[in-house]
Amino acid sequence: QVQLVESGGGLVQVGGSLRLSCSASGRTFSRAAMGWFRQAPGKEREFVAGISSSGRSTYYGDSVRGRFTISGDNAKNTVFLQMNSLKPEDTAVYYCAAGVRPGVVVVDQYEYDYWGQGTQVTVSS
Repeated sequence: QVQLVESGGGLVQVGGSLRLSCSASGRTFSRAAMGWFRQAPGKEREFVAGISSSGRSTYYGDSVRGRFTISGDNAKNTVFLQMNSLKPEDTAVYYCAAGVRPGVVVVDQYEYDYWGQGTQVTVSS
């Protein structure tokens, strides 16, 4: 069992930065692939970024590649999403997810086993 709690969301102006954190508890965290997804009103949930359990592999959605960076700290059971050059279209609720799949980056939301409650990110123009 893994429990996830996101933090760091808020209101930011276009071009600004935010850093999201996802604090995880549970004995399987070290073997979990972690990911960030987002969902804007009226839209489907979208893959943002993923990181393998070892932290050696990452993958990004096309809309955020080059602007966002995912990283992890296994010692602190925490995953981060550094978001730079934010745009109004980045406005969404951001969710952290964990899937017990060692060694791979998981893109498909249906392969994740655990989800956080979400944190709102609003980018104002």
